[in-house]
Amino acid sequence: MKETILTNKKHGMPVLLLVLVLYIASIAGCIWSAIALEGGAGAPVVAFLVVTIVWMSLGWIFLCGLKVLKPQEALVLTLFGKYIGTLKGEGFYYVNPFCSAVNPAAGTRLKQSGDVDGAQGTSPLSVNGAVNLAISKEASGKKVSLKIMTLNNNRQKINDCLGNPVEIGIAVMWRVVDTAKAVFDVDNYKEYLSLQCDSALRNIVRIYPYDVAPNVDTTGDGVADEGSLRGSSEVVAGRIKDEIQQKVAQAGLEIIEARITYLAYAPEIAAVMLQRQQASAIIDARKMIVDGAVGMVEMALERLNENQVVELDEERKAAMVSNLLVVLCGNRDAQPIVNSGSLY
Repeated sequence: MKETILTNKKHGMPVLLLVLVLYIASIAGCIWSAIALEGGAGAPVVAFLVVTIVWMSLGWIFLCGLKVLKPQEALVLTLFGKYIGTLKGEGFYYVNPFCSAVNPAAGTRLKQSGDVDGAQGTSPLSVNGAVNLAISKEASGKKVSLKIMTLNNNRQKINDCLGNPVEIGIAVMWRVVDTAKAVFDVDNYKEYLSLQCDSALRNIVRIYPYDVAPNVDTTGDGVADEGSLRGSSEVVAGRIKDEIQQKVAQAGLEIIEARITYLAYAPEIAAVMLQRQQASAIIDARKMIVDGAVGMVEMALERLNENQVVELDEERKAAMVSNLLVVLCGNRDAQPIVNSGSLY
């Protein structure tokens, strides 16, 4: 389906004024005809009276062709089932009064900006409920919004490339760029977008580990890399955006941006993974402490040897190294002991 923009339909105000003038003239004509008939007027007056009455009865039909659009709104029109074009841009339009607007996603409510449901969380009799209901009725019209909207997709539990279940949620910024494709090429473009977001999210997340893992290739080049959901969130979000765009292009939608809004291990393994991370951090810290302590012991022995402060045999060097490593690697403050006698 190819979109056709109707650009020569901004005649709403002249048509409205013309209809009002004709109604006023019809009312005046009815009054004049009634007076003339009382005076014995003939058939022409009767015919004129019939015309005015018919106009007053059916003239409102022309008002059905008046359409008002606000900025970033569109109206997809069909005439007896045939697509005739799309109105875009703010203005007061007049079209064939028998045209009907089409928007199959008008009543769809998703967790996104622009979708308000007055029945959720509020009483129909409350003030907030009344306001939400009014907004819901306005949003449920047949107009297609061209604004940038944000779809906050539900959190999903997905297994990463190592089989660990993670919970992840994304926010997708999107807009309609081709109204004909959005309305006619898919059944409901909002639900279609939501389902494609779920599918793309699963396809991308299963490629990455939650955290950096050895021997994992996330780019598909056959070489292990350091990509991860936690450390490469920008790259992951970009791949999710591209994946969604490929799927929704046929629906006339454009994906502006995709962002990861929530990322965590699933509750059933969160505690175990936390212990694993803590153990890994402790091991890394101990390794750094030991490396530093060995370097300090080597430096101490070299300085003592260079300055010839004291001559140490192998046994005394071993004792000194042992004492220094205990002091430097211990997790408590050292308790010095003064030796007043000989080492032997």
